[in-house]
Amino acid sequence: MNKTSAALTLALCLTVLSAPACAASPSGQTGVPAVGCAAFLDSLGVNTHIDQGYNPEHYLDPLRYLGIRNIRDGGRNLQGDLMLHREAGVRVDLVVEDLLTLETSAKTLANAQALLAIEGPNEPNNFPIAYKGQKGGGEGSWKPVAAFQAALYKAVKSDPLLEHYPVFAVSEGGAETDNAGMQFLTVPKGAGTEFPEGTKFADYANAHNYVSGHGNLYSDNQAWQAADPVLNGRWDGLYVEYGKTWKKHFKAYSKAELQRLPRVTTETGWDSLDNSGGERAQGTVLVNTCLAQFKRGWRYTFIYELGDGEGGTGHQGLYRKDGTPKPVATSIHNLTTILADDKPLAHPGSLAYAIPNEPETVHDLLLQKSDGVFYLVVWGEKVSGFENVSVDLGKPHAEIRIYDVTKGTAPLSTLHNAAQIPLKLSDHAMVAEIR
Repeated sequence: MNKTSAALTLALCLTVLSAPACAASPSGQTGVPAVGCAAFLDSLGVNTHIDQGYNPEHYLDPLRYLGIRNIRDGGRNLQGDLMLHREAGVRVDLVVEDLLTLETSAKTLANAQALLAIEGPNEPNNFPIAYKGQKGGGEGSWKPVAAFQAALYKAVKSDPLLEHYPVFAVSEGGAETDNAGMQFLTVPKGAGTEFPEGTKFADYANAHNYVSGHGNLYSDNQAWQAADPVLNGRWDGLYVEYGKTWKKHFKAYSKAELQRLPRVTTETGWDSLDNSGGERAQGTVLVNTCLAQFKRGWRYTFIYELGDGEGGTGHQGLYRKDGTPKPVATSIHNLTTILADDKPLAHPGSLAYAIPNEPETVHDLLLQKSDGVFYLVVWGEKVSGFENVSVDLGKPHAEIRIYDVTKGTAPLSTLHNAAQIPLKLSDHAMVAEIR
């Protein structure tokens, strides 16, 4: 995190992203505040499996092509992690299941500026852990999991090298069998949990809110709903992990608190064979997911996974087993290439625009590059059919280039001295470069 407060960064993003486009009137108000393109690109991650024996060299070209800046992995092949940082510029969300890893992998990555965050155990409901001789997770007690996570947090924050890096909570904490208190980042007064008031577990809530959801359904606003922090729907979202846990219904944060809760998604995905729509749907849904997650306040979003079958037998990869990119990889490449910018924008500007009568399946995100150019991303989440919308800019702009992330990195059309941007939207993202 370059020793910048993660909480302040998220708060800034939440403040900026909370302003809806329709609230700004092009005719009289100052406009919609933008977010830096670099901040959005910094939010993108993908799951790799170097820790499980996969050759990191095989990830190098895909990561360069995708433009994704973060990976999620373990630390058992530290040299592989460091090589990818050197050659592809990625940082590592390090999944930690024993405290010794902090002394080895975490500190080595931090010294190389290759560490993004430190994450607690992965899905203890599916992969129980052992801590101090006690087995925790699964259908048994989660007290050992909570004890480990509390010890991990304390160890990170008491280390001068690691203390500024964010700690992500365990994933699938909503599976707690006893009320250890892991539905909180810090156990509040009067929570009635097994662990006492003031116990600190994490800086960020961590969900595996797979956009595919339960039931293998593909419907309008698939990505937008999966990213909803207060929806009790068919996704393992923030509400069922940190509002009221899905297994035992332990209560935690209110809906108002969930809206402000620092949060990350360390796994989301779409199976291009088993889920509806095949490879094309995977390509559109996952790009929509990256956009919807950022717009709705998720600090990082990690797609599962880079290659088909690496974490099992599925087809959730951005690449096929033969190493060829799927349409989703091409669309992500197109998006990150169009928005490419390495310089953080300290003081983003604002742009007066509105989308009159914006359909419920249409969403927008205003970004700005460090050179001052605005990029308005407008995406549709309509499974079939189209929505015709017009972006009203209130006054003419000298040049507007229109891109389609499913078609390439060159503009499809260019408007001159235009005050409106007509768009025909279906299930994917368009980008308007406004000069």
